[in-house]
Amino acid sequence: MTTKVERSIQVDVPVNQAYNQWTQFEDFPHFMGGVREVRQLDDRRLHWVAEIAGVRREWDASILEQEPDRKVAWAATSGATNAGAVRFEATGPSSTIVHLTLEYEPEGPVEQVGDKLGIVERQVDSDLQRFKQLIEDEGYATGAWRGSINEDLDVGTPGVGDAVGSHGDAGKAGVSGKAVAAGVAAAAGVAAAAGAAVAASKGSEQEQRPEEGVRQPEEVTVVEQPPPAVVRDDALTTESDPAGYTTPSSTEGVEKGVRDGGDDPMIGGGSRR
Repeated sequence: MTTKVERSIQVDVPVNQAYNQWTQFEDFPHFMGGVREVRQLDDRRLHWVAEIAGVRREWDASILEQEPDRKVAWAATSGATNAGAVRFEATGPSSTIVHLTLEYEPEGPVEQVGDKLGIVERQVDSDLQRFKQLIEDEGYATGAWRGSINEDLDVGTPGVGDAVGSHGDAGKAGVSGKAVAAGVAAAAGVAAAAGAAVAASKGSEQEQRPEEGVRQPEEVTVVEQPPPAVVRDDALTTESDPAGYTTPSSTEGVEKGVRDGGDDPMIGGGSRR
């Protein structure tokens, strides 16, 4: 099963300037987020290295048709299966519409899932926006190649059927080492955090909750008691004679006898002399 992506964008530069910039294939990593490297082997052949959603892909492509200021068409000859064309349409002296058509064949479960999520489509949209920003901000192309390839041979818009040399060639495809390392590190980090949380939770529970069926000893404060034959008087109030009053050293015998002046035994039993 293949996927076809078609996108267009208007750039506010003359058509020759937009075309000239697009012919600088080795500059593609400057505005194509998923492209890591493009090497131009000769006028027709290119070697691509891309990484999208953690999947690294390599392929060789051949330019099937190239006409200045109008069209560049290509198809893969090995590696990742893809083909397509980019067309340039002048809409004014300083305005151009860039039409991009790409067809590719997802290989492996990771790419198939990414394909269903529309990752490549979003990447293409983002790449065209960055191309627009690059060419408009610079105000000129960083280079140009004005040669022609099969200019009189209209190949139309190549599809994966034209990339016959790359069919089934998944030997250069795979998940990047960086993505694998990041995934392993993330999994290890989550596992370690979860283990620490469980251990801390169990330790706290063991401290706070006694084991069932086991009665925990209660803390008892031991106060040293005096020997039975010893009478302690260190806590008794000593006699004093403030303002003509006396307070006996003990309340024993307070209830015996008659007190003068209606003394109340509950407030000390004192007597005025």
